[in-house]
Amino acid sequence: MSLRDPWPWYVAGPSIGLFAPLLLWLGNRSFGVSSTLRDICAAVYPRRLTHFLYDWRREGGWNLMFVAGILIGGIVAGTVLRDPSPVAISEATRASLRALGITDFTGLAPASLFDWRSLATLRGWIVLAGGGFLVGFGTAYGGGCTSGHGLSGVGDLQRASFVALVFFFVGGIVGTFVLLPLVLGRAA
Repeated sequence: MSLRDPWPWYVAGPSIGLFAPLLLWLGNRSFGVSSTLRDICAAVYPRRLTHFLYDWRREGGWNLMFVAGILIGGIVAGTVLRDPSPVAISEATRASLRALGITDFTGLAPASLFDWRSLATLRGWIVLAGGGFLVGFGTAYGGGCTSGHGLSGVGDLQRASFVALVFFFVGGIVGTFVLLPLVLGRAA
């Protein structure tokens, strides 16, 4: 097992699962990144809106460092530790994607969906703006993001996090089987 190879579930799962209680134990912090935007706004626009009137350095400074670490880690993983072999997905998934017109399985995400030519279309901009709005609205309305609810909230046995987690899965299923075919303009 190295940094270049996928980690088995019995190593990766407990590592992620133990991270949330470790944060609580070491610094009384919850795991999640959705509040980071509020911290950034409070740092950039202090004293202009009452929602941002709090000590962001004390309450959210660690979160900004955490998000910076995510970005730096992603860059290192995508450049230095990049694995050129194709992502292992089942033949049934490949067949379903081929039915939707996706045939290039190189890289981490289908280039036919995530290259600049696809994104620089009216449909691409609508999907980006609509998806961004829905994610932002959903995290604000739901009181957190998938990682915050799924790891910290469920770990704390918060009822709202269990409800949110159920709807995350429902949303993923609807997105996969209803919205993706609509966005691609093909019937599932």
